Amino acid sequence: MSDATPPALPVTFRPARTRVVLLTLGVTIFVVVATVGLVLENVGPGERASFLSTAALFLGVLVLLARPKVVADDEGVTVVNITRTRRLAWAQILRVNLRHGDPWVFLDLSDGTSLPVLGIQPGIAKEKAISDARALRALAESHGSGSEAA
Repeated sequence: MSDATPPALPVTFRPARTRVVLLTLGVTIFVVVATVGLVLENVGPGERASFLSTAALFLGVLVLLARPKVVADDEGVTVVNITRTRRLAWAQILRVNLRHGDPWVFLDLSDGTSLPVLGIQPGIAKEKAISDARALRALAESHGSGSEAA
């Protein structure tokens, strides 16, 4: 068993610093590109629309990259990655892994597959990711058939 105490449910894990950086960068790029498109002289309406749509595209991509999270509740876990969301019952999660060098947490599932969990990633905030991975592991152990990572 893990020595971590499970947090109270429901709980949401997400890479907060990464999210702030991505959303701030997205809004900044949108404002700069849109402003340039609107301020330029001798630019027609089609070109202005092109500037605005390009700015919106950049913002949209960065919002998608900021989307990942993990929501744990009494029934299980919802893993929200960049473009997909997957709901898991606690019994489906066999192991929560975050090994040295991993870009994010991986869940070993009862169907023999592994699911990446981008909502817990050690990129900018390594200690927070380790703490979140331990908390999710403790929840999996206490609510399902989870076991400690090797």
